[in-house]
Amino acid sequence: MVYQAILERDPGHLESLNAVLAIAIQSGQLERVVQLCDAMIARKQDQAEPYYKRANAFNGLGRWERALTDYDRAIDLNPAYSHAFCNRGVVLEQLHRWDEALKSYDRALALDPEDFLSHCNRGSVLRKLKRFEEALISYDQAIAIKSDYVEAYFYRGAVLHELGRFDAAIASHDKAIEFTPSGLLPYMAYSSRAYALVELKRFDQALASYGQAIALKGDYAEAHYGRGLALHQVGRLEDALASYEHAVALQDDYAEAYINRGSVLLELRRYEAAVSSFDRAIELKAMHARLFQGRGLALRQLRRLDEALTSFERAISIKSECADFHVDRANVLLEVGRYEAALASYDQAIELKSSYVEALQGRGFALLNLKRLEAAIASFDQALAVNPDQKYLFGLRRHLKMQICDWKDLETDIEKLTKGLQAGIPVSTPFPMLALIDSAPVHRLAAKLWAEEQYPQDDSLGPISMRLPASKIHIAYFSPDFRNHPVSLLTSELFEIHDRSRFHVTAIAFGPKTDDSVRTRLEHAFDGFIEVGDQSDIQVASLARSLGVDIAVDLAGFTEHGRTKVFALRAAPIQISYLGYLGTMAAPYMDYLLADAMIIPGSEQQHYMEKIIYLPSYQANDSKRRIAERTFTREELGLPREGFVFACFNANYKITPATFEVWMRILGQVQGGNLFLYVGDQVAERNIHKEGERRGIDSRRIVFGEKLVFEEYLARFRAVDLFLDTLPYNAGTTASDALWAGLPVLTCMGQAFAGRVAASLLTAINLPELITSTPAQYEELAVELATNPRMMAHIRQKLAANRLAAPLFNTAQFARTLEAAYTQIYERYNAGLRPEHVNIERSGWSQ
Repeated sequence: MVYQAILERDPGHLESLNAVLAIAIQSGQLERVVQLCDAMIARKQDQAEPYYKRANAFNGLGRWERALTDYDRAIDLNPAYSHAFCNRGVVLEQLHRWDEALKSYDRALALDPEDFLSHCNRGSVLRKLKRFEEALISYDQAIAIKSDYVEAYFYRGAVLHELGRFDAAIASHDKAIEFTPSGLLPYMAYSSRAYALVELKRFDQALASYGQAIALKGDYAEAHYGRGLALHQVGRLEDALASYEHAVALQDDYAEAYINRGSVLLELRRYEAAVSSFDRAIELKAMHARLFQGRGLALRQLRRLDEALTSFERAISIKSECADFHVDRANVLLEVGRYEAALASYDQAIELKSSYVEALQGRGFALLNLKRLEAAIASFDQALAVNPDQKYLFGLRRHLKMQICDWKDLETDIEKLTKGLQAGIPVSTPFPMLALIDSAPVHRLAAKLWAEEQYPQDDSLGPISMRLPASKIHIAYFSPDFRNHPVSLLTSELFEIHDRSRFHVTAIAFGPKTDDSVRTRLEHAFDGFIEVGDQSDIQVASLARSLGVDIAVDLAGFTEHGRTKVFALRAAPIQISYLGYLGTMAAPYMDYLLADAMIIPGSEQQHYMEKIIYLPSYQANDSKRRIAERTFTREELGLPREGFVFACFNANYKITPATFEVWMRILGQVQGGNLFLYVGDQVAERNIHKEGERRGIDSRRIVFGEKLVFEEYLARFRAVDLFLDTLPYNAGTTASDALWAGLPVLTCMGQAFAGRVAASLLTAINLPELITSTPAQYEELAVELATNPRMMAHIRQKLAANRLAAPLFNTAQFARTLEAAYTQIYERYNAGLRPEHVNIERSGWSQ
């Protein structure tokens, strides 16, 4: 090269320096540009041009402080050097010295008002300073000078987007695409255009625009990410996930893509993968509050509650003014039993957002667990005032009011609940309906709505492969109540005496851990006792499959701490509902429901989605229950020494005004008669006394008992004369307790499962004369028994004779019959037959 040869002989030859410098600049040899400029400056230090060109080279090399020094020197030498002011502004932007950059562009424009680049760059600084209207003016000025200025159209579109003027933003991006220059490539404009279309909910057009961006540049991670956002919004979760996967495959440090990928995985209930995606974003130093919220939600589903709590607290530390995060934190605190802390967290959310329905509702649950029932109801009322259609809350509120025996507006509420369920509106969870309405069809509606929305069938684990029949049938009982709880008080002996030569029996415990004597007994009653409270639903279902469980028995159903999702995932090839929830679960994955012909007559099968296993007697019992030797006197219990004493120790929510009305009429006809209740709440006591007095009954005739240890609780039944049952939700465990202690139980049989349990028990103990079918019969028989000592004595004698002879408390016979049922449905499954109603004969039962 001629000029290069000259420079080798004469390094200061200006003409050659200029020629070689021009080539170096054109070919992007920035270090060479610096060297050549150094030589020129050494020769002539009073010229601005070499400083300007060296500054440009330093700018390109990212050596911004050196570039700034040279631009300043060029300007000192030539104060009218508009390009130097313009490029100086670019360097100041790199140094985040926004105000100085803006001034530099203003100086450039003062010198050359037609400098479209300075107008455009000035707009970019204003955009970064969020002075969007001013930025728009700058971009418009650039375009007025250069009508095909693509970069200005593109950034103008971005500013219009920030201003919420999405149609105008799209039009501006369209112009950028139309001119398709060198410099800004059109794929970026297509992508930004699509983003604005998403804001306008024009998703099909947005997806098409993202597609055009990707067609032009398949490795453009941002377009794949944006496409994922659009697909996410239209509910195409799998497609959205694929787009986010493309984005992170192309750009492994794309934190936002990992965050949104985690959100989609959360919605797809792939919780482990969601946590991993959120964790990757954290590794990339992403500190978005929503990231920690999503991670916490996934961890909660995985039952990693301590970690979930930490994650929500991290979200709060980043953005404490977000009410959502306080509610998320409170929900976990509620779940782990830290009720005071949960209440405080809900209150924080409400302070931030007074009309936050979920916070008001959660606050109600915290107060409920703290036994502050009136305050809980008030919180539910506030939530319903904000949103009368809040799912399930109306029924929960009514159930809570029943717990304090507040019956105001009960008939109106029941009518609303019934009509709502019939219209397919989720006005209540299933359980409250059992005690409010004596209707199996309505109970099925409530269960169906709940199961379909909260616990739909989930095929994530795939079907269970058929196995060769084993020498022993593996039965697993699933319960949150393996503790001092009615379900376990009934079933403890059953678990102990299952035939181990034919059955392997496992407990899957997922409820609150306790150290009471019932829990200790149960831990020794099974072949395996597995605590899974800290495992996710999918982990529990997978565990059951890995254990080879043949028959899974759900002892909870739709009751507190139940884990229905485990059964939705199909924990075993045969799944049975028993004892905890007295009704259909209306879920396709529950194959059978245990009952007897008294509880579900054949004509009523249509109201139950499960196939019915008809046992001779429905309810298991424990014949080892010990009754204290102590004999209570009437005076000890606060009862009068003389007079007939009726009793009912059913839960408060089972006492309806219709039942109470009959009780008061009975007391009105039995001189000296008294009613002995256990309500366990002062507000409920006041309400009961008020309701009694309103019906003309002296409040002193209604006496309340205290909570006693179990053996003494059973002994107390001996101090009273007759147990009065409730309707529409009968006594179950409590009726068994009374009969075991020798106290006759009078029931009025209803239409639905929960209203026919006591009739089943009385049939199994051969006392059908205590079963009535109308409130009038119930009232008449109660009065007759109370006023006819001979008749009452006969009933007591018959109960005493039947107590150990009749089937009700013959646990060994019950176990053999239940095992016959298990064997029959197991053989049916292995024969490839679908579940069908099963009737286990009463043969071998003592009468």
